[in-house]
Amino acid sequence: MSYSERWQELFGQAEDGAAMRLASASSNSGADGGGTGNLKYSKGPWTSASGTAGDLRTRAETSRTVLGRGHEGVEAGATGFSSVAALKSVLKSWEERLRAVRDECEKLEGNLLTVAKEMRESETAVKASLKGVDVPDKADEKR
Repeated sequence: MSYSERWQELFGQAEDGAAMRLASASSNSGADGGGTGNLKYSKGPWTSASGTAGDLRTRAETSRTVLGRGHEGVEAGATGFSSVAALKSVLKSWEERLRAVRDECEKLEGNLLTVAKEMRESETAVKASLKGVDVPDKADEKR
């Protein structure tokens, strides 16, 4: 019995005009404030990667801020030491690197989420839809 036949057996034919809608969604797409247009997909590989990029972006910015605060007052407390110039150079270098990571992750987050929307997380959806398919094993092939 096919999946579709099994569904029909369990739930019967759909009535004419029957439909399901989210309470917050408008029947006119884009009108009457049905939604924000920022649909979030969950647990899909592209969405997961987008979330990871977003988290890394946030951590890079937080690290850059903490790094800057950690160097406040060093110049005043180490007046006359030649290491102050080297320390400032290292700080500037790390701040630039962390900014670059932050900016790249911000781009990636948006791009990966766009892919998730375009693909509609098809890999995950296909996998889920195939869970109900009965696949014969080797013993069934011999009969």
